[in-house]
Amino acid sequence: MRLLVTGGAGFIGSNFIRYILEKHPDWEVINLDKLGYGSNLANLKDIEDDERYTFVKGNINDFELVSKLIKEVDAVINFAAESHVDRSISNPHAFIESNVLGVYTVLEAIRKVNPEVRLVHVSTDEVYGDIEEGSFTEEDRLMPSSPYSASKAAGDMLVLGHARTYNLNASITRCTNNYGPYQFPEKLIPKTIIRANMGLKIPIYGTGQNVRDWLYVEDHVRAIEAVLEKGERREVYNISAGDEKTNLEVVKTILRLMDKDEELIEFVEDRPGHDLRYSLNSWKITRDLKWRPKHSFDEGIKKTVEWYLNNGWWWKPLIDEKVLHPTPWKLRW
Repeated sequence: MRLLVTGGAGFIGSNFIRYILEKHPDWEVINLDKLGYGSNLANLKDIEDDERYTFVKGNINDFELVSKLIKEVDAVINFAAESHVDRSISNPHAFIESNVLGVYTVLEAIRKVNPEVRLVHVSTDEVYGDIEEGSFTEEDRLMPSSPYSASKAAGDMLVLGHARTYNLNASITRCTNNYGPYQFPEKLIPKTIIRANMGLKIPIYGTGQNVRDWLYVEDHVRAIEAVLEKGERREVYNISAGDEKTNLEVVKTILRLMDKDEELIEFVEDRPGHDLRYSLNSWKITRDLKWRPKHSFDEGIKKTVEWYLNNGWWWKPLIDEKVLHPTPWKLRW
């Protein structure tokens, strides 16, 4: 199989590419990435010379380029997206360009150039909004709370609409919060590890009681692989581990693993529209595709802490004055 992976220089995309090349010796991967904010070719430095891997610098809004690449592949995995809620509050326009217009461009290229190609569109649990009790299923309504989640929900609707109208072979995955190696330092878990290692305060929004279901990135990419190979067209698959933790619990766990004092914790002004709790029911992918997570949160977070502490070469170049001394909640680090 030959894959086009969009946004493959980002956190989840790069982990997916590495996993696929290790798992499938006869597969090839084309990585299309504009190398914007959050992308980093250092994520794939260890495989850049693999003859089965090709990197193409470009934007998914470039219809001619995307069409040319889609002619050459059997499947497209669309990771390309702007993905940080705080930044979407600060600048929604970039999120509309990538997460809505970019998805439309990919769909149109498939429709016009290679309508038999398989598409897996990678989305997020945030399209459902928050939930106080229970867990969202794939049948629940979408109620996004931020410009980021709204843009992702719009992209999902475009995929479903094109899949039905033009009979495209497309599926959607919606996952809970990922963590693991190569995650950009502004996200909660790497931010906490790096700042604790530097002896800096760890900012936590509000009271820290916001709940997230945490999924180790390797388990996520295994789920995407399952959807690629066995998923049904026009189906949505929730992906979760059932490891729900408050943000405060996550930070305290990391500090304990690093033998750091909890006095580093600093509660800061909450961000607008902050969802209280995310929770997904992933019984469908477990039942139909026989996927289940292999890592508990305790196992995954230990591996993650160790990776960041042992790979300063990767994250230290990403630390600059803007990151160390951010503006208020809009770019809170």
